Amino acid sequence: MRSALFIPLISSALAIISANAAAQAQNPNTLLNVSYDVSRELYKEINPAFAADWKAKTGVQPTINQSHGGSSKQAGAIIGGLEADVVTMNQSPDIDILVERGNLVSPNWKNAFPKQASPYSSVTVFLVRKGNPKNIKDWSDLAKPGTQVIIPNPKTSGNGRYTYLAAYGYALQKTKSEKQAKEFVTDIFKNVPILDGGGRGATTTFSQRDIGDVLITFENEAELIGKEVGPGKFEVVYPSITIEAPAPVAVVDKYAKKHGTEKLAKAYLDYLYTETAQDIIAKHYFRPRNPTPAITKKYAANFPEVKTFSVDTVFGGWKKAQKEQFDDGGIYDQVVIEAFSKKR
Repeated sequence: MRSALFIPLISSALAIISANAAAQAQNPNTLLNVSYDVSRELYKEINPAFAADWKAKTGVQPTINQSHGGSSKQAGAIIGGLEADVVTMNQSPDIDILVERGNLVSPNWKNAFPKQASPYSSVTVFLVRKGNPKNIKDWSDLAKPGTQVIIPNPKTSGNGRYTYLAAYGYALQKTKSEKQAKEFVTDIFKNVPILDGGGRGATTTFSQRDIGDVLITFENEAELIGKEVGPGKFEVVYPSITIEAPAPVAVVDKYAKKHGTEKLAKAYLDYLYTETAQDIIAKHYFRPRNPTPAITKKYAANFPEVKTFSVDTVFGGWKKAQKEQFDDGGIYDQVVIEAFSKKR
């Protein structure tokens, strides 16, 4: 169990994909979009829509390839040599690290596209089994003895990191105490039987392996599970307060320049803000950040109002949160070590 909590950021299997990326160096009409786990279905629909739009405008048929995994794993793979043209992540640290450790992305990447380069967002919700047998309604219920909570590993997954910060932020606002917030999330992680590397792995654990009483995940993933597994097996629960999760995007300048895809890469990310793409985004239960009034009205039922906070407002921004919570020896490491010791 303990070794599973500290798996490396760089996956050798993912790094091997760089050989395929290198092969596209002479093809300026092929893009590799490296993204996070639970955006697979979204980009399966976005990519052909963009390709058709680009061909209509230029007469050229582009090829858009996808790579998905735990957000932080994906960032580590790019640093290790996976030659992404663009990244579409679920948290800004996984783009900032590409600036800091490899000079792969422009330091001003947040200003390159609208809405701080985040064309959509999501919120963290609970997915419970039909009838909600454990009567799980809020974050406090996750800390109760006998409740199994499925969360992806915050060391490798942006989904997991948002879950951890959502629970910690809830406790901070309830108790006004860092000590009590740390104790609260420790009690939650005592109830975590397994930490998958990414959001999709956690989904499989919960929905297909039937492990756990509640899955903590993004809103869009919760809705998708209901469609994939079949109606009537699960219910979505919105907690009293949750965290907003903007999904940032960036051109990986170093590799786009190497591949000659700079123009195509920028156009691809610009496309995410168009009415067509924003409609697809909303259709997949991501919250569009540049919707037309028609899109807002069309999908209003998909997005109930929920009280949220951000990483900036509660944790002082991602840089501070990363250092205090997730760096080696940080509060998260202390939490999981304490949770593990209490399980023994």
